[in-house]
Amino acid sequence: MQAKRLIFKNSTGDRAYICENSIVVEFGVCRNGISTSDLNGGYKKDFKTAFNHYLSQENIDFLENHSINDYLLRQSEILGIDSDFTTGLLTSAQMENACVVTKHYKNLEVSAITTAGVRVNASRAGDSASYYEENGEFHFDVGTINIIVLTNVSLEPGTLANGLVTATEAKTVALNNLRIPSQFSNGFATGTGTDGIAIFSNMESKNRLSNAGKHSKLGELIAKCVIESISEAIKRQVWITKESQCSVLARLRRYDLDINEFYSNIGDDKEEFIKSLQEAARKQENVALTTSILHLIDEVENDLLDKKVAYNLAASILENNCKDYCIQKLLEFWINKFLS
Repeated sequence: MQAKRLIFKNSTGDRAYICENSIVVEFGVCRNGISTSDLNGGYKKDFKTAFNHYLSQENIDFLENHSINDYLLRQSEILGIDSDFTTGLLTSAQMENACVVTKHYKNLEVSAITTAGVRVNASRAGDSASYYEENGEFHFDVGTINIIVLTNVSLEPGTLANGLVTATEAKTVALNNLRIPSQFSNGFATGTGTDGIAIFSNMESKNRLSNAGKHSKLGELIAKCVIESISEAIKRQVWITKESQCSVLARLRRYDLDINEFYSNIGDDKEEFIKSLQEAARKQENVALTTSILHLIDEVENDLLDKKVAYNLAASILENNCKDYCIQKLLEFWINKFLS
């Protein structure tokens, strides 16, 4: 194996290392698991390792003439690990920006090792597809959330699948908490188009649990690890935080509009307008006002509210609560575009 740097170890003897463009997790116990990878994907026993790999542009070019499985087999060989007993996830996020979170409760221990990129590829379940696959043709998008979950207890295949569902729902919670916009619709993202998850249990443990859903303590720990690790990984990779999202402009970003059309009709000095807007956009009252109006737009787009009712209420909210001219003009544009 290449030169490696230890970033994590746990009570079962698992150790995670950064090896150039990969994070390799060497298991200290015999593990079974479920993976979304092309390499030993689905359920499998006797895993010895798992890895998360940064896919450079050079390697993306390699994939144009090779399958993902071929690439993962090659990467296993480069890393010096047995491809029969491993599974691998691919991403364009840097391994140095990974986040590891561990949670405990009594004899339970859960860890999540996560990388996350969401600026380009964030999407909402049900958005229009980015590609159509036929006969093995492959399309890779930049930006992926990859999660490796480790538990110290023994889980049957069905319970592992239950845990994978819990981890997936937790990923959506993490993105919603940050109000990450989909890049393919006006909705909030629920993930990216190329996310990967692998979850593992300890086959040597005498503590066998039967449920990893949201009502169980195991499910709670899985979810909390995933939410916290994704939030921190996003911060490290793309600098999106709750603070950065507390802005009128950040909240409006999920709507695909021609902003040049807005500026061409404001009748004001563009440079001065933008300067005022940047300052006003950070005010809490303007963020709250914007959020209220966008919620009305969302209600209409989801056929939950009549457009005329929403328009009248949005216009009233804006007229009675907005003190900044630039915010007023911007939100008038949004209201007229989506509710008139």
